[in-house]
Amino acid sequence: MKRSHLSLAIGLSLACAAPLYAQQTTNTADPNQTSQGSNPKKLDQITVTARKREETLQDVPIAVSAFTSQSLYNQNVQDLSDLQGKVPDLQIYAARGSNTTLTAYIRGLGQADPTWGFDPAVGIYLDDVYMARPQGTLLDVFDVDRIEVLRGPQGTLYGKNTIGGAIKYVSKPLPTKTEGSVDVTAGTHGEKDVKAAVGGASADGVWRGRVAVASEHNNGFGSDILTGSRNGNKNTNAARGTLGFFPTQNFNAQLEIDGMHDNSNPRGAKMLEPNSFYPQYQPLGSDYNTRSGMPQLNWTKMKGAALTLNWIVSSDWTLKSITAYRSSKTDSNIDFDTLPVAVADVGAIYKDHQFSQEIQANYDSGGAVHGVMGLYYFNGSADGEIHNVFLGSPPYSTLGFSEYGSTGGSMGTRSYAAYGDFTWDISSSWSLDVGVRATDERKTAIIQNYLYADGAFSTPIGTLANFTGSHSSHNVSPKVSLDYTVNEQIKLYGSYSEGFHSGGYNIRANCAAIPESCRPIQDEKVQSYELGSKMSFFDDKLMLNSAVFHNTYSNIQLSVFTSYTLPNGTQGFFGDFTNAGRGHIDGFEEEFAWYPSQAWTLSGNFAYLHTKYTEFLSGGVNIANTQFFTNAPKWSGGLTLQRSFSLGAHGDLNARLNYQYQTSVWPETTLSPLIRQGSYGLLNAGLIWQIDQPWSISLQGTNLGNKSYRTTGYNIAALGIVTGFYGPPRMVTLSAKYAF
Repeated sequence: MKRSHLSLAIGLSLACAAPLYAQQTTNTADPNQTSQGSNPKKLDQITVTARKREETLQDVPIAVSAFTSQSLYNQNVQDLSDLQGKVPDLQIYAARGSNTTLTAYIRGLGQADPTWGFDPAVGIYLDDVYMARPQGTLLDVFDVDRIEVLRGPQGTLYGKNTIGGAIKYVSKPLPTKTEGSVDVTAGTHGEKDVKAAVGGASADGVWRGRVAVASEHNNGFGSDILTGSRNGNKNTNAARGTLGFFPTQNFNAQLEIDGMHDNSNPRGAKMLEPNSFYPQYQPLGSDYNTRSGMPQLNWTKMKGAALTLNWIVSSDWTLKSITAYRSSKTDSNIDFDTLPVAVADVGAIYKDHQFSQEIQANYDSGGAVHGVMGLYYFNGSADGEIHNVFLGSPPYSTLGFSEYGSTGGSMGTRSYAAYGDFTWDISSSWSLDVGVRATDERKTAIIQNYLYADGAFSTPIGTLANFTGSHSSHNVSPKVSLDYTVNEQIKLYGSYSEGFHSGGYNIRANCAAIPESCRPIQDEKVQSYELGSKMSFFDDKLMLNSAVFHNTYSNIQLSVFTSYTLPNGTQGFFGDFTNAGRGHIDGFEEEFAWYPSQAWTLSGNFAYLHTKYTEFLSGGVNIANTQFFTNAPKWSGGLTLQRSFSLGAHGDLNARLNYQYQTSVWPETTLSPLIRQGSYGLLNAGLIWQIDQPWSISLQGTNLGNKSYRTTGYNIAALGIVTGFYGPPRMVTLSAKYAF
């Protein structure tokens, strides 16, 4: 059968707790999905488009995890951060005080600084559109068809080049008949969520449309004990609408518009030790309470539009055009010290907009060669203004020790790229995949950082940085993969790929104190070697996907706090961004699913990650032996046991028990032992009662052991600040879903 490249509505199998395969006997199925006729005593395979063509997960020779809409529902994945523990070597969570700004690391590669000068190392895609800024990209999962997580450098297949990997969020396709769903949730901590979607088509199917909305609210997990205001109370609303025009079987056009408004309060950070400037304030017992002197402000608005054209030119060629525009704005107060006094009080405004155009050509004549090639253009601008108040309260303000500074400017990015990735089926057993991406990227920066006399920030009294600059990157990143099909149950592959992450400028540069901070940041690069296997045994009842890899990482870009002493003895610090040096990353990953009987499924993943700096220059001295990669636990994984029960005329019950574990991790670059998170595990469970075809009831619990664990934090030694941000406590929710 000839392979199809135009993936407008991929038929996905029913999903169990495993991301790899679907359990056909589970009855908590989405009535809008259809079975592909597999043996009910086997684990069915999931279809993905990771290489821009429809392939089963077992056939694609890359490290990828895939989740269908039913799998996401069964596993209680409410937003992208819930993928933590479900994908090998993925660290993903809300950035510091935000609810919807994303921090993501894959295989030890990521970027934790959300300001406008730095690009994410893990790309987030919403329906094939790259989202350049992390604000708002911690996407709520609603009306989703599937999510794919690709590990390793990406760029020869689609979109923007990313050095660490990519997370692809794919909405449900436009229907040919009326369908939809409503999901209402209530839970602990005042959780109140509504998700709904409806779609349909004209009688002739030429016009099709779909609208989906999500409204999520809770009371947060702590409060400001001075004002009673709730910390991190979720208040997020999102919507997505798509209109499609299908005049013929060979052509269609789809316009998608989406928006999100997060009006949540900042999440509270916990003081981990008394501040040296105000030692009378002792740490609070709660992980989430604060006593802040700043107003609760932390909103983000995001919107986007994309026009996608699909054209089957001939039996061999299909063309796809994706034209997209996105923008966002964030206004946030960040109380670094968490105290009623102003040790480090920061107000920040971020803005960005982007335009992208991509044209893809897919070739498949049904012969031995097939692949994709394309052109990609990106033009984006991000800017902002940050007001910093340091030691702005008595007695230090009275004594003249206060400092008022601003960080401002913009960063423009213009990128042109051409890519291609083709597979040659040498024989029935051997295939060679060769890809390449050529990128020409230019970043232009305006850096304007000043000192002021007071908190009005009206008249500068000193200049820290005031310059413009540009940085150009010219990169060619190859990829080659050789795979060998031993038999229908075993596929082996080996690959080599390169990736790069363009440089730029440090938006917080302080030319007066550290002239080097005003020089361009160089591109960071990675060379990745990988061996892997996709295997199934016992008549497809046991599935094993393995990968072992070695990455050589150079010109590593790091966001750090740098202290300095001027010739007159004045001390200070600023947020620096630098190329640290070199390192290597070695790892092993395993994903598995076992179906011992029609009612039971055991699935999970585990990963080993060894990271090491070989060069880390500080003041011209190599201190690599004292440094560690952040967000890179040595061991991590998850295990899920699922049992399905038939209730006869009363429907079916699906029970899930999950445990995820990781060893110790350094969440931030100063390597504070107080912020370092030790080994921990989380226990989760769920019950889903499929009453009949349209109705289901879901009872879900996360972190049932109420484990206290840090995700990130701040360590500013010059101001005596050490704080930590914590993951959610125990949560229990009850949902009712009606699908039609």
